[in-house]
Amino acid sequence: MRRRDFITLLGGAAAWPLAARAQQAAMPVVGWLSPRSPDVESLLAAAFRKGLAETGFVEGRNVAIDSHWAYGQADRQPALAADLVRRQVAVIVVAGAGLKVIEDVRKLTPTIPIVFSTPADPVQTGLVASLTRPTGNMTGVSNLGLEVGPKRLELLHELAPQTTSIAVLGDPSVGEVPSQDTQAAARTLGLTLRALHASNERDIDDAFTDLPRLGAGALHIETSPLFASRVKQIADLALRYKMPATYQNREFALAGGLASYGGSLTEGYRLAGIYVGRILKGEKPSDLPVQQVTKIELVINMQTAKALGITVPITLLGRADEVIE
Repeated sequence: MRRRDFITLLGGAAAWPLAARAQQAAMPVVGWLSPRSPDVESLLAAAFRKGLAETGFVEGRNVAIDSHWAYGQADRQPALAADLVRRQVAVIVVAGAGLKVIEDVRKLTPTIPIVFSTPADPVQTGLVASLTRPTGNMTGVSNLGLEVGPKRLELLHELAPQTTSIAVLGDPSVGEVPSQDTQAAARTLGLTLRALHASNERDIDDAFTDLPRLGAGALHIETSPLFASRVKQIADLALRYKMPATYQNREFALAGGLASYGGSLTEGYRLAGIYVGRILKGEKPSDLPVQQVTKIELVINMQTAKALGITVPITLLGRADEVIE
């Protein structure tokens, strides 16, 4: 080989890593802020990546994702959010967080686009001015977690019709416990509600310890990022205390809870991924209407029903999207 050819070959070999590093550095970075842990949210994160890929962005190829997990510890989220803002990521995804966290992130940056996924009504809670024309740097997806709460109470009443006293487990940092909608549904059904509060992991254990004192025969679980990150813990406790319980997330029934009823979280995260991709392509959050998940899922765990001695009505099984045998 001639000396000139050897030098050219050597120079080309050295240039490849430099080019690869330059390309990697030029990748847009999406900041991911979640109150949960990677194992709990793996399916939802996969749905988000699917939506992102539908717009042409694949992690590691032309986009990077900087994931920040709070592991169910709400007090960690402000610092995690501040870190993403310091890193000047291209978009911040606030995944399944409570209203306060979303508002805190918005206060940290008026310029970085924010895409949220929330169970709350974005207009009623003041996150956006309207669903069709959100203002500022924020848009996202509502999974109707709070709106279907009364229907979930009706479901619990169908599963435990002999019970007239229902315990309501809620997170006071999210809102009133029980919520006004839940209270209205209880009055219609002739049910008495007993409130239980939990703002951290230990509170959840303590709440179940209080259940026998309340004399409730079933448990309605309000929507909360804390509870979403502790579905296995709550499902195990409900079974240990022989308590029929319902929650919003499908993951609750998969973890051993009696039943779940709520908007499809996987669909919501996929839609959030699509929005992030569109923003990376140059669209403004204020031009992207807040979307609402239209697919509502009913999942019933028959193994848990049998363990609790509950006979699930045939009509209810016929309405179920998924029955776990």
